[in-house]
Amino acid sequence: MNELKDRHILISGVSRGLGLQTTKALLQEGAIVVGILRKSNDQIEALQKEYGRQLMLLYVDLEEIQKIGNEVKDFLHENNIKLHGFVSNAAIGSDALATDITEAHLIKLVNVNQIAPILLTKQVIRNMILHNIGGSIVHITSVAAQTGYSGLSSYAATKGAMEAFSRSCAREWGRKGIRSNTIAAGFMETDMTSEMTEENKQKVYGRNALKKATELDSVIATIIFLLKDQSSSITGKSIGVDAGAM
Repeated sequence: MNELKDRHILISGVSRGLGLQTTKALLQEGAIVVGILRKSNDQIEALQKEYGRQLMLLYVDLEEIQKIGNEVKDFLHENNIKLHGFVSNAAIGSDALATDITEAHLIKLVNVNQIAPILLTKQVIRNMILHNIGGSIVHITSVAAQTGYSGLSSYAATKGAMEAFSRSCAREWGRKGIRSNTIAAGFMETDMTSEMTEENKQKVYGRNALKKATELDSVIATIIFLLKDQSSSITGKSIGVDAGAM
């Protein structure tokens, strides 16, 4: 029996990278994916053509934090969506020392990586409570929040904040059967790391036990596990999927 079949799963950042590949995996599991993205591309259009109404798209710019709550709430209501899960995946990166980051980029980081996921989570939990669903929330954070990396201090700060937020949500809403966990992902071969030089990549990979990039499929498998009922006793945790980062 496929646990996720016909269950509505909201996921942000579906247009590329981990979000796109997780969307594909969820569709193959039979889930109805509600994907949040800023703009479409050929890959998303191909998926929608293949899966039809099984893939529902909500176009939201996560930088526009004043609009997020109402846009998501209205979309869920208008489409009679009863959420069983949420994957908070969308994020932007940073490659600046603490002494070099600009105020403008710091504000953008906090808005997209921290405030937007909190506002989305607010609507997700309200939807789950309304429909009496004990759902699962999965925030994608980063190994950088736990081990520290030079040049990623501000990015790591936003991810560390989401780990703290997730733990408190688990405390607040466990009584309703709502679970909240984070996956502290290692450095994967995605668009976010594509601009790194090969030399810098090898330096990063050299810090983990397996001496290689974190496998995308390993992160996706963990996401799907946390969305399923078989992980029903796991909440308030941060799970490292990072090739053994140290």
